[in-house]
Amino acid sequence: MVDRFARFSLAIFEISRCWHRLAAEEMAAYGLKGAHAIYLTAMYRSGGGVTGPQLCELCGRDKSDVSRTVAILQEKGFVTKEGVNQSLYRGLLKLTEQGRAAAEQICRRASLAVELAGGDLSEEERTCFYRALESIAAHLRDISRDGLPRQ
Repeated sequence: MVDRFARFSLAIFEISRCWHRLAAEEMAAYGLKGAHAIYLTAMYRSGGGVTGPQLCELCGRDKSDVSRTVAILQEKGFVTKEGVNQSLYRGLLKLTEQGRAAAEQICRRASLAVELAGGDLSEEERTCFYRALESIAAHLRDISRDGLPRQ
């Protein structure tokens, strides 16, 4: 059991570390940080625009992080907010043309990274892997919300 935990933890940490390094390299071209990539890609995938609370949910981030990041993205011209007299959480956030172009490029580069990283997996292995990963994530989300059961 401990060996499985160690293998799982080390693999997740290594994936996260590498992913953050790649994101930082890609986002540097836009004068942004790697952490901003998730916001641009989430907004791009959402299509027409999102509210602040929707962006919190899509990115798995809290309101303060979303507020700080949206302010940076607005300042740099990647995002606009419709409903000027409304707060972040009532207005609709949309990518500008610059933001859409950056998000498209980031999505292309992320797809390439994932394709190269899993290049030796068959489609069946890939399907099984993502199903297992999503299951583990959902269960860990429940456990982190409810706490570990006492034994």
